[in-house]
Amino acid sequence: MHLERKEEVELEKIYNTQIAGRPLVIETGKVAKQANGAAVVRYGDTVVLVTATASKDPREGIDFFPLTVDYEEKQYAVGKIPGGFIKREGRATEAATLSARLIDRPIRPLFPKGFRNDLHVVATILSVEKDNAPGVTAIIGASVALSISNIPFSGPVAAVIVGMLDGELIINPTVEQSARSTMHLVVAGTSEAIMMVEGGADEIPENRMVDAIFFAHEEIKKICAFQDQIIAEVGVPKTEVKAPELNPEIDAAIREYGTSLLEEAVKNPDKKSREADMDKAQEDILEHLLEQYPEEEKQIKTIIEKVQKEVVRKMILEQGERVDGRQLKEIRPISCEVGYLPRPHGSGLFTRGQTQALSVTTLGAISEEQILDGLGIEDSKRYIHHYNFPPYSTGEVKPMRGPGRREIGHGALAERALLPVIPSEEDFPYTIRVVSEILESNGSSSMASVCGSTLSLMHAGVPIKAPVSGIAMGLVKEEDHFAILSDIQGIEDALGDMDFKVTGTEAGVTALQMDIKILGVNRAIVETALAQAHEGRMFILGKMMEAISKPNESLSPYAPQMIRMQIHPDKIREVIGPGGKVIHKIVDETGCKIDIEDDGSLFIVATDEEAGQKAKHIIEAIVAEVEVGKTYMGTVKRIMDFGAFVEIIPGVLGTQGKEGLVHISQLAEERVNKVKDVVDIGDQILVKVTEIDRQGRVNLSRKAVLKQAAKN
Repeated sequence: MHLERKEEVELEKIYNTQIAGRPLVIETGKVAKQANGAAVVRYGDTVVLVTATASKDPREGIDFFPLTVDYEEKQYAVGKIPGGFIKREGRATEAATLSARLIDRPIRPLFPKGFRNDLHVVATILSVEKDNAPGVTAIIGASVALSISNIPFSGPVAAVIVGMLDGELIINPTVEQSARSTMHLVVAGTSEAIMMVEGGADEIPENRMVDAIFFAHEEIKKICAFQDQIIAEVGVPKTEVKAPELNPEIDAAIREYGTSLLEEAVKNPDKKSREADMDKAQEDILEHLLEQYPEEEKQIKTIIEKVQKEVVRKMILEQGERVDGRQLKEIRPISCEVGYLPRPHGSGLFTRGQTQALSVTTLGAISEEQILDGLGIEDSKRYIHHYNFPPYSTGEVKPMRGPGRREIGHGALAERALLPVIPSEEDFPYTIRVVSEILESNGSSSMASVCGSTLSLMHAGVPIKAPVSGIAMGLVKEEDHFAILSDIQGIEDALGDMDFKVTGTEAGVTALQMDIKILGVNRAIVETALAQAHEGRMFILGKMMEAISKPNESLSPYAPQMIRMQIHPDKIREVIGPGGKVIHKIVDETGCKIDIEDDGSLFIVATDEEAGQKAKHIIEAIVAEVEVGKTYMGTVKRIMDFGAFVEIIPGVLGTQGKEGLVHISQLAEERVNKVKDVVDIGDQILVKVTEIDRQGRVNLSRKAVLKQAAKN
């Protein structure tokens, strides 16, 4: 297919509507006119430029759609200068990568089969108003840019965020509303159906999640209708894509000779041996057909794959049978283990069929929380979840690089799934990092990482509110007939129509992620999938509870000991000392790590309890206040004619102690002529604080202590 770019210069057009009571303005024809399609979307003061550019000719020799989506965060959008020496934006942040995935997922199914032109969608974030999320704004912009271009695209699509306040659903919550919301759900779709769901919730029941999804769809329909008006005015004719025609004779020959071979090959619960059987069947069919059609190897392979997909889907829809012999709702065998690793602070090994995740928990000081340098509201986070997918997990040989978009996305999903049950900083003053290593993969590895991480957190002694399990649901749909599959494996994901991941506790859902490969799903499918997912989640949760039913009451001996103190903010400078001299001495003396926050919250991170208590006692001495009426054992430091100066709170690590004056008249019950007749430098005496004057001077009395002793 050859794509010609528009040569004529478009006139600027501006279109206005509202979403959630805030203005949405779409501009076309003014900027980025070299692209096939471009739109500037203004949502309040959030401004996003989205462009869609396609190569003129298809890429030869590929069997996939080469779509790339980039989400470009510009620090000037929020009035920041980038950090570092270079002072310019570098590689995409994780948040930007996740936003790019959010754009990609709802638009990808809407391109015609056989479209092989390179396509690049770029969302550039030019201005950000915190109340108006640039991510969903960019999805709308991508839809407009694609829809008004000559690129073949079955849009438009739109997206909104759904929140919940006091049980009421709201569209595109503000920052203040989001802070109180028990749900954050991004929903994208066309006017006919839902295309993508992504988000988290605070243990919300499944039926309310369904309500939220289709509450969003009502708003999506309005935004799509608004886009239809724009497309009617400035859209250009779409370039027609002609899918390659398949030879009906070859198709019939393959079906006659190979269907039974493929049916037999796919029925095997073991992934590796099944793949070997399928490869052998495909080679047999190819060899047989090449005798008749020696010039048609590529077409023969294409038809074999098509027939193979039909075989698997027919088994599921007509026979209710899956390639590994399971029923549609059946979960693969599960095993759970905690304490697999001796030294890390917590570990959980979760195995489901041929998918295996080892999740490892590390606890650290609050100061080790992750600093975020993006355009979002949050600037740090203390619960961090990372997901690694090495090539050996699927028996492949590949170079290992940094995390790709898939790893970042799956890690974010697992993090979102567990965040609602993570204890607050007040209840558990640690930074928590969980790393999920996928050791073996045959579908649903992200959900295995959620389950393994729950085991790991509980083994580490993190007092989570409730255990979380996860499951991936699949869909096979032909016209109005559909089947929902629980706990899908790799082949069912590849040949099916949906990957719907659901996580939650016994009380409700904590995260959702839905991706589809068809032109949307309706309410009946979503309701059935969530109900079936609940049943599967509860089964998996039961297996997990057999390994560990509640968080360990004590931390690992290798975990840092955390002591929390609260000091008056005015005392912070005394603990830190000039140039940090005092706090550095405490660290050197005890080996502890000490973090102090502006409100006076102080955290001592110690390798053992003795070191932690030592640091605590030093700090208590530094910040201790003299109390009127309290008796102290003090040390005589100076003697004057009129009395003795007594140190009642000793100085530590070179800091000045706190002392007061015992007037000569207060040294003894009888009259004292000379101070040295009663005390000398270095003597330890009991004294009582009688007064702290307006200038902060402390007056002490030994006489008062002696009188009290005589009474007793």
